[in-house]
Amino acid sequence: MKKTKSNLFGVIGLGRFGTALAITLAEAGKDVIVVDRNEDKVKNLRQYTEYAFVTENLSKEALKEVGIHNCDTVIICIGERIDTSILTTLNVVSLGVPHVIAKATSQEQGAVLEKIGAEVVYPEWDMALRLGKQLAYNNFLDFIFLDNQVEIQQVPVGRRMVGVSVQDFNIRRKYSLNIIAIEHNKATDIEVSPDYRFGADDIVVVIGKAENVKRFERDMTE
Repeated sequence: MKKTKSNLFGVIGLGRFGTALAITLAEAGKDVIVVDRNEDKVKNLRQYTEYAFVTENLSKEALKEVGIHNCDTVIICIGERIDTSILTTLNVVSLGVPHVIAKATSQEQGAVLEKIGAEVVYPEWDMALRLGKQLAYNNFLDFIFLDNQVEIQQVPVGRRMVGVSVQDFNIRRKYSLNIIAIEHNKATDIEVSPDYRFGADDIVVVIGKAENVKRFERDMTE
């Protein structure tokens, strides 16, 4: 298969995670090579991509034959079979793929995959963390979890902020956070003036490290 690396993705392993990922990329207009040993799973993906291959053997030669080496990014979605995951990741990295992402089901597996040269994701862990945050911090109206360090969250204004201007409160200095929007009277303002004074019913949308967001939220509830 001859394709340029631009905009070409590879997905190896069509479990629930790999299938959802491949469909999402394809529906976004990306070219996707999908590989799995299960013929039915591969057949189901052929409505989304013409590059769907049944491959029992995930050796370097087999992966090169289906064109994985042409991809700019390859995601290995076979975290449950640890030995296969590690060997396949090693083969993809050795093919010279610039960006290799591997699913892991444990920290130990992830550590090995990182040493090989892959970026590691923990889908089950991340989903549990998101759900835990929603349950534990139900006063947050919404949040976006970017990674293990950075979050975007909506936090109701605390009494110590009411009547104080954005500039005087100086959330960046106090909490190392940035305000990216303020919700006031059911309207959202993304052009926040330094002279704006916080109202009692306002909600601030902040971005920053999770630990700083948590500290800010805690201070707002005291």
